Amino acid sequence: MLMNPSLMIFYFTLVSGTLLSISSSNWLGMWMGLEMNLLSFIPIMNKDSSPCESESSMKYFLIQAIASVIFLMSILMMSMIKINYFYIVDYFFFSALLMKMGSAPFHFWFPGVMEGMSWMNCFILMTWQKIAPFILISYKLTINYLLIVSIFLSTLIGAVGGLNQTSIRKIMSYSSISHLGWMISAMYINMYMWMMYFITYALMNITLIYSFKNLSLFHLSQMYFINNITPNMKFIMMVNLMSLGGLPPLTGFLPKWFIIQNMVNQGNLLTITFMVMTTLLTLFFYLRLMFSTFMFINQTYKWSNSKSNNYLMTISSMMSLGGLPIMVSLFLY
Repeated sequence: MLMNPSLMIFYFTLVSGTLLSISSSNWLGMWMGLEMNLLSFIPIMNKDSSPCESESSMKYFLIQAIASVIFLMSILMMSMIKINYFYIVDYFFFSALLMKMGSAPFHFWFPGVMEGMSWMNCFILMTWQKIAPFILISYKLTINYLLIVSIFLSTLIGAVGGLNQTSIRKIMSYSSISHLGWMISAMYINMYMWMMYFITYALMNITLIYSFKNLSLFHLSQMYFINNITPNMKFIMMVNLMSLGGLPPLTGFLPKWFIIQNMVNQGNLLTITFMVMTTLLTLFFYLRLMFSTFMFINQTYKWSNSKSNNYLMTISSMMSLGGLPIMVSLFLY
């Protein structure tokens, strides 16, 4: 399906829309890039024409269209409104981009849209679709109350919302909302910190989603009845889940460690304490995913049974465990 020429065109325009948005020198060009990205992603979401995909694509289109209207209104207000009221324009501007990303308090559409999509589209929505809004936020990044509230709410809702979920896609969506709070905090430090966090998050995500896709896992109850999972797949899933949750000394903890260190140096003790405490809740539902896999499966195949996946599993485990020697070297230094 990936080699379908029409789909390849939509993937090309999806990437082109993001690149146009982040490389434009004026706000109207950025808005055009966001629209191109949106209109390219709708057919990709709806490629199998199932009822769930149609529902998700309709929800996604409506929310993104509303956000685009607010964004266009904000950039028009920038050229018309008096300079004394620029802070009002900033609220409209940040609201539109936070809505496009699915960050709290504009997160309500995100888990429902994720629930009706394939794993590949979920990965695109959780990673690539967030690049352009983040870059546009960085162009006007100020100490804005809406962004600070979004940091607190994203980490809180991302942690609490995933506790009572049985759908793995919804669990991953609430995990993504939680990580958005950390990424916005990283942007307040500097863009290099945000890039490091985002790249680490994307690498951890793709290895997990590859595992879920291969095993056709969509619900928590399926974890009890997997017959084709091998011990090495169990190990890789466990390591990647713990790394995505930010458990030291795995790779996913490294960007969080740097953010914690910088925010403590800046005196933001209350904010970072709240973020760390809510991250512990996300570790709970990651552990719940792995507990059912490890504790309730008695008959498994041999370690050498999955030869086709050995290379990718080795690479993904090295990425997840790579944080250990880095952290030791930094500590000793």
